[in-house]
Amino acid sequence: MPEGTIVTAAPRRSCLYMPGANPKALEKAKTLPADVLIFDLEDSVAPEAKAEARETVRRTLALGGYSDKEIVIRVNALGTPWGVADVRAACEVGPAAILFPKIDGPEDIAKARDVAASNGGERIALWAMIETPLSILNVAAIAANSEQANLSAFVMGANDLAKDLRCAHTQDRAPLLTALSMTVLAARAYGLVPIDGVYNDIQNEDGFAAVCRQGLGLGFEGKTLIHPSQIALCNAIFAPTEAELAFARAVITAFAAPENAGKGVLKVDGKMTELLHLEQARRAVAIAEAIAAKA
Repeated sequence: MPEGTIVTAAPRRSCLYMPGANPKALEKAKTLPADVLIFDLEDSVAPEAKAEARETVRRTLALGGYSDKEIVIRVNALGTPWGVADVRAACEVGPAAILFPKIDGPEDIAKARDVAASNGGERIALWAMIETPLSILNVAAIAANSEQANLSAFVMGANDLAKDLRCAHTQDRAPLLTALSMTVLAARAYGLVPIDGVYNDIQNEDGFAAVCRQGLGLGFEGKTLIHPSQIALCNAIFAPTEAELAFARAVITAFAAPENAGKGVLKVDGKMTELLHLEQARRAVAIAEAIAAKA
């Protein structure tokens, strides 16, 4: 990254699922401090309520009022009776992204792109759920197709993945670590945003904090949430700390000093610091500034 490059970043620390069949919850979401709201037409909606939920989401988003949040609509899989109609309604209201479940391989995301484009959504970003054994085995191929498919994010579906693997979904997520890391690797290799899966035990704040820190350590950019009570802690953990920001600003200042022009390695606060650390520093500051702008 050349010196002086301006880095922009959208925080996606907290991505809260909102049940599409609950208009009161969708209205309340306007006041919540989540970075991303995922209006859900899939798992949280019973089959008999799918059509009504779709209309509720379409009507709610058409009225607006979510200007400080990134809006994503999770549709039903295209192979279901509701998928294409969901995509059509989503394209009508124009969210930031459409989240597609059950993406097993590159052909699935290509089909999602074609359906979105045929309904006027060629400029809407696609997000993909990574939640099946096949999606893990094919995750690099899915990511490699991202530019053609307008794909910008992977969302872990750990509950579905654990079900299909018939593995234990333990607190430390040891049985899922390979899948989690493979998803982050593929996302980072092709410039996608990796977002961690949900934590089910809403009352267990310590457990939730531990899993958030694990996800951050693995390289995820944020986490999907199932309850508003999880937002504040998630936002705090996935944001740069004051110590990290102080060091980042020191790195930026050091490399910008005239006497350090052209240097690739500096000592900053007693630490050997390279140009790759400058890139990290700029991104940390950009994220912090974006977070402050939302406050």
